[in-house]
Amino acid sequence: MFDKLTQKVSDALRLVAGKSTITEKNIDDAVDAIKMALLEADVNLRVVRRFVNSTVEDAKGERVLRSVDPGQQFVKIVHDKLVSFLGGDDAALNLRGPDVRSVILLLGLQGSGKTTSAAKLALRLKKGGRNPLLVACDLVRPGAVEQLSILGTQIGIPVYREEGAVDVVKVFRGAEDYARRNMADTLIVDTAGRLQIDQAMMAELARLKEAARPDELLLVADAMTGQAAVDIARTFDEKIGLTGVVLTKFDSDTRGGAALSLKTITGKPLKFVGTGEKPEDFEPFHPERTAGRILGMGDVVGLVEKAQEVIDKQEAQELQKKIEKESFTLEDWLTQLRSMKKMGSIKSMLDMIPGMAGQVSEEDIDKAELKNQEAILSSMTRKERTNHLIIGPSRRSRIARGSGSSVAEVARLLKRFEKMRTMMKKMSKMGKKNPNFLQGLR
Repeated sequence: MFDKLTQKVSDALRLVAGKSTITEKNIDDAVDAIKMALLEADVNLRVVRRFVNSTVEDAKGERVLRSVDPGQQFVKIVHDKLVSFLGGDDAALNLRGPDVRSVILLLGLQGSGKTTSAAKLALRLKKGGRNPLLVACDLVRPGAVEQLSILGTQIGIPVYREEGAVDVVKVFRGAEDYARRNMADTLIVDTAGRLQIDQAMMAELARLKEAARPDELLLVADAMTGQAAVDIARTFDEKIGLTGVVLTKFDSDTRGGAALSLKTITGKPLKFVGTGEKPEDFEPFHPERTAGRILGMGDVVGLVEKAQEVIDKQEAQELQKKIEKESFTLEDWLTQLRSMKKMGSIKSMLDMIPGMAGQVSEEDIDKAELKNQEAILSSMTRKERTNHLIIGPSRRSRIARGSGSSVAEVARLLKRFEKMRTMMKKMSKMGKKNPNFLQGLR
């Protein structure tokens, strides 16, 4: 995400970063380059002007020009400005205690991803200890109710629906009764959208808002539409009132115009982003981390959180012991490959590593090679994966046939595994000399 913006902003910062002295002209050149990057990223013109003016004002102060490390001071100013324009502090959901039901209304145009986002949000709240209920109040789009029901079944969350219903308020009242009987503490309401904003849609949403008295009114918008998403948010806020925004397809947004403009133009925080097609691909929005990624600083905290979600702590400790005892096997390698797949796309993980954001495109990642490795490992018997030394010529031929690869590819994988074990052996020795070294890998 933000690939183009990250590259251009990083290039701009190189004009001053690391310099022991900088001039006002250095600052002007860097700010001009950032301004062009923001405009090309489809950031609202008013936002760009505010960003440029406030950055220049702070950067040309005596505190920066005469500081010991003015280049780094300038980078910090740009970082802090980005954080501010992205929303400042993290914006959490405003939900009541578990003993009092909370209501979240999801609004938006047709095709923005409301139904999918409703299910993703429900799953996230369920993992957080709440007992959500999905409410099917999109009675306009054909198949919307059925889609929500299917998604609810997939993630194990109940869906309240009424066959043949035409009144959203009546459906919501029924959902309230169902929630009361089944101890649901959070109602997530999927509402109807249109291809464009119209009076009928707004009137229906106004009625539903009055009946539901929601704790959260979240607009779901497509990040790929850039400024159009910001304009839609502003209109919905004026007509209905919003408490926040959810941006879908955030992982595919290489520009970032919507995310950078929303808070300034609408005054409403960006609360969640959709980062993929899986139910788990739904994350709280963190302005500070996102600013770091735009500046090429990565998001190590986010990467660790992703790993913690899919890697069992006990398994991680056992893996560490295997590295220390030099007993890492092909079976362990296969397990790690499968864990990586659960963490999301490889590109999204690389973008979280400092210095890697925007450096590798989706096309540069050889996904076929990773699939081939998994196929080869899966075609081995457990005995072979546990002891790779028994894999002779005849076994290699069988494994190649079973995985649809060549004997040479099997041999190459085994050679790569030997190098990996050698590297781990060195790491283990370093760990024995310095106990804190391997401790840091936990």
